[in-house]
Amino acid sequence: MSSENAFHALLAQNKTFASKTQSSNPDLLAKCAKGQSPTTLWLGCSDSRCPETTLLAAQPGDVFVHRNIANIITPHDMSSQSVIYYAVNYLKVQHVVVAGHTSCGGVAAALGNNVVGGTMDAWLMPVRELRSQLFESGAFEGLEDKEKGVKLVEANVKRGVDVVRRNPEVVRAMAERGLDVHGVVYDVGTGELRELETGEEEEGMRKRLENFKVG
Repeated sequence: MSSENAFHALLAQNKTFASKTQSSNPDLLAKCAKGQSPTTLWLGCSDSRCPETTLLAAQPGDVFVHRNIANIITPHDMSSQSVIYYAVNYLKVQHVVVAGHTSCGGVAAALGNNVVGGTMDAWLMPVRELRSQLFESGAFEGLEDKEKGVKLVEANVKRGVDVVRRNPEVVRAMAERGLDVHGVVYDVGTGELRELETGEEEEGMRKRLENFKVG
């Protein structure tokens, strides 16, 4: 199928989606037209195999979304930080989910220390730094390349969770209204999500509140 035909096929599928949705759930789109009140903010990867609404079997309006290459979350990225601010402060989401996935091209490039080109090499630097830390700590010892990739995906998600939890708006919302932050890995081969252990001890929570709550 040519690229032009592929685009028009997507437009046709949209017509089918709209028709089926209006028939099966006639109130859904009318409700969406009036505003949004998602329960969850999803911070994931741009990979075409990881469409959050589809893999969560969710509906339009359920999930507020930010995606980028390799689901990299840093305190200096104004795009992701703006999304977090809006979702937490205005939409009042109840959950923030940092989502990585298996067979991630960005993680594979960082793991192999390959030159990608353009702005990508600078963008992937946080994952390359994680790779170096895991090598130096011995975390990769005895692992096959595929297992190393999964280990790096997990480490990237956990660091993203840590960055989110240090965001002043998130710190305040966790303390005042019980906002939860989660880390998950999506297996593109099975379609299943796996939640990572990202809990923190009470003392760690207290220190984070002291150090990062603003105002």
